[in-house]
Amino acid sequence: MATQRPRILHVISSANLEGGGPIEGLRQLSQALKAEGVDVEAATFDPPDAAYLQKVPFPVHPLGPSKLGTFGYCPKLKNWVAKHGAEYDRIVVNGLWQYNGVAVYTTRKQHKRPYFVFCHGMMDSWFRKRYPLKHLKKQIFWWLFQGPVLKHAQKVLFTSEEERVQSHNGFSPYHLVEQVVQYGTAGLPPHVKDAEPFFAQHEDLRGKRFLLYLSRIHVKKGCDLLINAFAKIATEDPELDLVFAGPDQTNWRPQLEKMAADLGIANRIHWLGMVTGDMKWQAFLAAEAFVLPSHQENFGIAVAEALSAHLSVLISNKINIWREIDGAGAGIIEPDDQEGTDQLLRRWVRLSPEQRQKLRSNARPCFEENFEIRKAARTLINVYGLTPRD
Repeated sequence: MATQRPRILHVISSANLEGGGPIEGLRQLSQALKAEGVDVEAATFDPPDAAYLQKVPFPVHPLGPSKLGTFGYCPKLKNWVAKHGAEYDRIVVNGLWQYNGVAVYTTRKQHKRPYFVFCHGMMDSWFRKRYPLKHLKKQIFWWLFQGPVLKHAQKVLFTSEEERVQSHNGFSPYHLVEQVVQYGTAGLPPHVKDAEPFFAQHEDLRGKRFLLYLSRIHVKKGCDLLINAFAKIATEDPELDLVFAGPDQTNWRPQLEKMAADLGIANRIHWLGMVTGDMKWQAFLAAEAFVLPSHQENFGIAVAEALSAHLSVLISNKINIWREIDGAGAGIIEPDDQEGTDQLLRRWVRLSPEQRQKLRSNARPCFEENFEIRKAARTLINVYGLTPRD
């Protein structure tokens, strides 16, 4: 009789791609784990009729809708994990400050399965500084739930040493079993060969040189810094444009568009909305460089994806994988303030063609060495203590 393949249950707030990095990382990781002989399923707060669930490449158990805003109180989730958790070999909690961790922790005596927690950068000090009132609420939640959730986890997982160090800022210490693990993305699909389909859909960009911002339109990402910095180098490189691609979850785009108009550069900034699938990869191939001056980025899936597409990256030093990129000579790194972002673009436009090509030629090797998803999958299989099956 064939031995059953190991199964991992990921408990995550949502399978909606607009939620950003954690779900995108899980979607790609699930395929790499499957190829290695381990199956992935997810339990979420999503309502069962959510259209985006049809595009998820692994089984999802949508147990919402949830209540209490982003906290996601979801009694169906707790009951479901208590009943079905034992059917899985391991349980992984994705993210902090939400009910998914509470549901797994409070039912641990029923499911009796070791659980792991991916923090996904959610203890970074930037959040404490930016949202002091929310930090106070988090401190109370830490005492009541979050601290115990982490304390009883088999391991608390971080995707970089930078993230692990940042996690020690601002909360009462517990003795946690911490581990930094390799993380990654699948990279440029072999069937995506060129950018022609992208230009066919965006004729206004055909023949243009542009920097590509591909992420959520969110204050955390430094979009305002980028627009201000672009205005300062616009006359120095009059043939260069700036493209924003990503969902606007907080309705910030109108303010950013007004800022660009006031600065006299609105005609050189293009807003594509969210791009996914092959169109996303074609956008990478069409761009001159990728740019993300984020104030906080635990890993930066889009950064790794850009590298896989042979694209240089212009990023802030608050993206936790910046050291690997800097060491590989695959990008330019500066602080996440206005002066740093100004310098980020200024350094790029003043590079010679040979210098730009050198950065670009280092991009793909940097990705393969540090961020390739199959390596990450094998690392996690070992961390979880699983034996894969064909």
